[in-house]
Amino acid sequence: SSRSGFTLIELLVVLVILSITAALVVPRLPSTDAMELQSSARSLASLFRYLGERSISSKNIYRLHVNIGENSIKVTRKLANGDEIPPEDPLLSRNTLTAGIIIADLQSPRLGKVTEGEVSVDFGSAGLSEFLTIHLNSPKGETFTVTGYPQGGKVKILSGYQEVTL
Repeated sequence: SSRSGFTLIELLVVLVILSITAALVVPRLPSTDAMELQSSARSLASLFRYLGERSISSKNIYRLHVNIGENSIKVTRKLANGDEIPPEDPLLSRNTLTAGIIIADLQSPRLGKVTEGEVSVDFGSAGLSEFLTIHLNSPKGETFTVTGYPQGGKVKILSGYQEVTL
């Protein structure tokens, strides 16, 4: 009588091959923290670009509020009398940073390096009013640098903590 099936040795060989394959592939998969950090950096860069284009085309002044302590970014529209109101555009009201992403600091020629509190930056009829760098950190300490250049709409995303100057 012939028996069909796999021997114990054959099953063990298959398990060893699968284990080796998993050990090689799993470390190469990006971590979710790194993906969330990169996504937040891209969202922030998109917000810079969109705010610049929107302020130029609509002739409105928009103000970007970066609260470093609360890790929040908010946009308002500045009226002629100085009051600020929420923007009508739903794209400007969405949350830019994913949960857990930390604003490490903000740098500009006007303010220097700011590591706490709230900073406001205007986007006027020529776009971003000043050179601006924001460093974002993941909970694991990975960093991305988002840099906005004034009056041109150029925005750069750099991996790591980069000291960028004009």
